[in-house]
Amino acid sequence: MPGRLEVVDEGQAFLVAVDYAHTPDAVERVLLQAREMAAGRVIAVIGAGGDRDRTKRPLMGAIASELSDVVIVTSDNPRSENPLSIIDEIVAGVDGPAEVEVQPDRRAAITRAVGRASDGDVVIIAGKGHEDYQIIGGVRHHFDDREEARLALRARRDREAEG
Repeated sequence: MPGRLEVVDEGQAFLVAVDYAHTPDAVERVLLQAREMAAGRVIAVIGAGGDRDRTKRPLMGAIASELSDVVIVTSDNPRSENPLSIIDEIVAGVDGPAEVEVQPDRRAAITRAVGRASDGDVVIIAGKGHEDYQIIGGVRHHFDDREEARLALRARRDREAEG
């Protein structure tokens, strides 16, 4: 099903999957699945939508930091809210052992996650799934996590090939 644990495969030795998980329960489910699949670490890219239920944000931070080894907190669809305020609310819930990074630029967050992955790791890019847009300041921009993951994987492969 598009956007539900949708694998992005460019021949890498680790798994990258995009998932629509945007609630605490859904994030927990996808990260538990990732943990089962991972021979190595679980690296999660998470965010939360703006102008939506704010109470779920710290819960998502808590769950991601408990079930992942690395969490990169980023923008999702901030809509009319300040993306950094949303990120702060997610990070406020972090209480698990995961290493946590903040990268407000979603493209850069995906690139960072792919760059940090090693053989056997699982990278989960959560929140947008099949969506091909991002709403920032009320303006809809083209953005597709699957495309961005593919571009990041290809760029990494090209860098590694150059030595």
